[in-house]
Amino acid sequence: MTSPLFLKDRRVTFSCIRLASPVGLLTIVASAGQLVAVLWPQDRPSRVPLPALGEAKDDPLLKEASAQLAAYFDGELGCFDLPCAPAGTPFQRDVWRALDAIPYGQTRSYGAIATDIGRPTAVRAVGAANGRNPLSIITPCHRVVGRKGDLTGFAGGLHAKQWLLAHEARVLAR
Repeated sequence: MTSPLFLKDRRVTFSCIRLASPVGLLTIVASAGQLVAVLWPQDRPSRVPLPALGEAKDDPLLKEASAQLAAYFDGELGCFDLPCAPAGTPFQRDVWRALDAIPYGQTRSYGAIATDIGRPTAVRAVGAANGRNPLSIITPCHRVVGRKGDLTGFAGGLHAKQWLLAHEARVLAR
C-alpha cells in the first residue's frame, strides 16, 4: 500500500516497511525508487514531514533496505549501498554528505563537521541539520558527538545513540 502526496502538480507516492531492531521499531520510507527516510517510533512529524504511510512489504527497494539494516544490526555490514534522496536544503545536504564520510565506529564533533563543509562558525546550524537527517543510521548522524565527546541529542533517543556507537565498537573489536 502506498500514500500519495501532491507536490507542484505532481503526484508523489510514498511507501514504507517496518523493521524490528535492537533500538526499536524503525519505519523505512521510499518514494520513486529512492529511500527518503528511516523513522523512529517517537519521531515528531515536523522532523520529517510525510503523508500517512501504508506498508509495501513487496517493494524491492524497501526489502533491500530492511535487509541491509538487519545486516548492520547483526554486525555484518558497516556501509550501506542504497539509492537515497533525502529532502533538505543545500546546507543540510552538505552536512549529510559529511556524515556519510564518518568511518564506521568513529565519531566526529559538530565543530569538525562544520569545518569539513567549509563553514567552521556554523556549528549550531550543523547541529540543526544533523537533527533533521531523515535517514537515521543509514546516514550516520549517531556518530556526531559534542566537542568533548559527550553524547548529545538524537531523534531515536540517547539510549539508541549509545547503543549504536557501542554496537559499532563491539563489531570493530571482534
